[in-house]
Amino acid sequence: MILFAATAALPAINQARELLAERGMAVLGTWALLNLVVSGYHVSRTDARSEAHHFHLMNVAWNVVNALLAVWGILQAHPQQVAGLSPAASLSAQFNFEKILLFNAGLDVAYLCIGSWLRARAASAHTSRPERLAGFGRALWLQGGFLLFFDVGFYFIYHQYATDLLQLVQ
Repeated sequence: MILFAATAALPAINQARELLAERGMAVLGTWALLNLVVSGYHVSRTDARSEAHHFHLMNVAWNVVNALLAVWGILQAHPQQVAGLSPAASLSAQFNFEKILLFNAGLDVAYLCIGSWLRARAASAHTSRPERLAGFGRALWLQGGFLLFFDVGFYFIYHQYATDLLQLVQ
């Protein structure tokens, strides 16, 4: 009876997990599109020698990548095709995605540090084009900060399924 309940629950957990991943990519895509619209508007309306111009320019470049990653993630999500995964394959998929989120969180911290380094370099007297470094640094703070919040938050929400999966295999 317990084995039957576990067998019946596994497809539902897998589907819910995959839907969550798909929704997460939709959030990332929404963030990217919002940034592309706002910064795309401002990049053409700011002086190319200003910090604001470089901030918006970096946001546009950064969010082209975010948009591509979001589209790729949405295309990779297959909520209807994961129902047949075995418990071992389900756990593997779960923990592989969690590792990606944690790795990304580490990269996000690096982005914040690089943004701080660029801002410090911009303040130094020996730097040419300090407005570019300052604008890029501020963009890295914004993007790295959002992505850190996104990846860590997504990890904790997604990790709830690991508990469900582990209960099934015990």
